[in-house]
Amino acid sequence: MCPKSLSEKNSNNEVACKKTKIKKTCRRIIPPKMKNTSSKAESTLQNSSSAVHTESNKLQPKRTADAMNLSVDVESSQDGDSDEDTTPSLDFSGLSPYERKRLKNISENADFFASLQLSESAARLREMIEKRQPPKSKRKKPKRENGIGCRRSMRLLKVDPSGVSLPAAPTPPTLVADETPLLPPGPLEMTSENQEDNNERFKGFLHTWAGMSKPSSKNTEKGLSSIKSYKANLNGMVISEDTVYKVTTGPIFSMALHPSETRTLVAVGAKFGQVGLCDLTQQPKEDGVYVFHPHSQPVSCLYFSPANPAHILSLSYDGTLRCGDFSRAIFEEVYRNERSSFSSFDFLAEDASTLIVGHWDGNMSLVDRRTPGTSYEKLTSSSMGKIRTVHVHPVHRQYFITAGLRDTHIYDARRLNSRRSQPLISLTEHTKSIASAYFSPLTGNRVVTTCADCNLRIFDSSCISSKIPLLTTIRHNTFTGRWLTRFQAMWDPKQEDCVIVGSMAHPRRVEIFHETGKRVHSFGGEYLVSVCSINAMHPTRYILAGGNSSGKIHVFMNEKSC
Repeated sequence: MCPKSLSEKNSNNEVACKKTKIKKTCRRIIPPKMKNTSSKAESTLQNSSSAVHTESNKLQPKRTADAMNLSVDVESSQDGDSDEDTTPSLDFSGLSPYERKRLKNISENADFFASLQLSESAARLREMIEKRQPPKSKRKKPKRENGIGCRRSMRLLKVDPSGVSLPAAPTPPTLVADETPLLPPGPLEMTSENQEDNNERFKGFLHTWAGMSKPSSKNTEKGLSSIKSYKANLNGMVISEDTVYKVTTGPIFSMALHPSETRTLVAVGAKFGQVGLCDLTQQPKEDGVYVFHPHSQPVSCLYFSPANPAHILSLSYDGTLRCGDFSRAIFEEVYRNERSSFSSFDFLAEDASTLIVGHWDGNMSLVDRRTPGTSYEKLTSSSMGKIRTVHVHPVHRQYFITAGLRDTHIYDARRLNSRRSQPLISLTEHTKSIASAYFSPLTGNRVVTTCADCNLRIFDSSCISSKIPLLTTIRHNTFTGRWLTRFQAMWDPKQEDCVIVGSMAHPRRVEIFHETGKRVHSFGGEYLVSVCSINAMHPTRYILAGGNSSGKIHVFMNEKSC
């Protein structure tokens, strides 16, 4: 009995193991979509297996051996050991017909589920490959009927509402780059841009300006008037409609008054290289304005020659310095440097034979008009990054002052070297860029500077030493913005303790301040409706001319001089 019971026990365990393998195999091959069906089949298999297990305990050893053969055959068919269909070869002896049918269905369903899973995986893989491939053909264009595709407006078809074709649109003008080529070297003929070719009138104009070669000796004594009498003379200066002239087309950058005692002659330098000459005694006044074009860029500095007032010298950003000679009707070339841009100049000698020229890049040139050619005698670099104005001391002419970014330096022309010149004095009280610096006109004992920090400063330059003390700071709005020419405070050549400067205040005005900071006078009126950034006073007469950024000059003069 013991061997028999042991063999039965082992056979029962083997049958249970085989059934467990069948169950796991069915779970592994059933896809997710058939979970419900597989769960039902699994429950059926469990019921049938339990029935088989119950009945196997009652069967004889022969039946047990047959069940073992059945389980072995089922296992071999599920593991894929045979290439043929193993369903008909199953041995269902010893089982009831219902159990044999259920077990056969389970086996067939397992094969079906496995083949179904493989077919779905293959279809999914084929779909992914087709998506990654580029389209075999391009999108077909829509068919056109009568040569017209999609609907378009009549404007795009260039047809008017009546169906008539519109004329071709004009070709837009080609935009040309804003270039300002240099004018040819050498003398240029005086040719007016605003006046018609009237030889008689132009000859009369040249004769008038050429006849002013020597100023009158009347009222040329240099001295200071009392503030009381000075104010009285200023109060007598008025502006009228007849003393407002349109001279140039662009902003005025420089201005000079001819020292004539008999005629009122004003010269202006404009942004686009023009030099305008205006005779206020000519009637009608339009006939007294002549505009010439000796430069290609802004004319930043303009002076009548102190030795011969029939000569006017003009300096431009284009790197040229010319002298207009009215007796010969030409603009001759004094100095030319195409590799640099000039900013300002002044006469080192009283006879105007030597000049000091400031460059925008901080260099300085010493020019001698007595030597042939249009080159410099000496070129030196300063200790400044940029030079805006240059002005020579009126008494000790070896000294000159320069204004730059935030520096104001005084140099000695006798100590200039070709490498780098060091200043004698540096004025370091400024916090922003400096527009100008000028010595007082008679003695040079004062220096006035115009700074972008909205301050006018007056220094004591009576003793040229290592330091010049600051005397007065005058609060004044110097913020002119982008479109207006910068203010430059200048001394009145008749009254060297008073400075003239434009104003941003309303109503528009031109102001005069004493060196102590007190306001002496304000010029205004109904005919002054714009900001006069550049101003100049006659050296001996009470005549003030102010230029604005539209090319107009406003002249204030004594009623007796009108």
